[in-house]
Amino acid sequence: MTSRKSSGRDVPSRWGPRWSRWVGRFMAKVLWRTEVRHVDRLPRTGPVIVVANHIGIADGPLLHGVIPRGSHFLIGGHMMEGTFGRFLRAAQQITVEGSGREALAQGLAVLKRGDVVGVFPEGTRGGGEADSVHGGAAWLAVRSGAPVVPVAILGTRLPGESVHGWPELRRRMLMDFGEANALEIPDDLKGRARQSWAEERVAAILRDHLAAVQTTTDLELPRDDPRGTRAANDAQEA
Repeated sequence: MTSRKSSGRDVPSRWGPRWSRWVGRFMAKVLWRTEVRHVDRLPRTGPVIVVANHIGIADGPLLHGVIPRGSHFLIGGHMMEGTFGRFLRAAQQITVEGSGREALAQGLAVLKRGDVVGVFPEGTRGGGEADSVHGGAAWLAVRSGAPVVPVAILGTRLPGESVHGWPELRRRMLMDFGEANALEIPDDLKGRARQSWAEERVAAILRDHLAAVQTTTDLELPRDDPRGTRAANDAQEA
């Protein structure tokens, strides 16, 4: 099913997540052993922005599968190629290209429709500590008023593993949902100051949740530099 139009822009269809999240759930529960904690913290109705740390290629499909509602994730255009890319497009996930304006417009339309948008605010797979966070999720929160729900992901990639590789089958993983946070932006902030405040707040929400979850499990974040990992792998293959 193709996207429908709203205010002249494509709006991802609800049909895609209706079937694709069951694929993600199969991957989470059958291919791998994914422990899902506190998913009841995700509001059952209304617009929600899910933000998560990003460490491995499996993060998106698994999180899409364990969210108990249909979700549309903002995904880099480089992931929309080949067989996996065709799956993502059919699942009505949102392609981020260029400045990302069109992707944000589609995400905002999904939220205004009352559905769930997922964002990996780090923008790329890395050490997983959310040290550097982009502003897309904050932009959506400011303009939609939707609450932000942080998710801590651990186990999908271990230290030294490539960011391009899938984890071995039946590996134990963890996805822990945090409390829903409405951004209460000070009234005196306007324009760029308002956006900057929201960006810092979203980053703090995710980092604080990550820190809290890490005290409850023996699973660890990779905390490595993927660029260094790739260089090391290239050197070994040479």
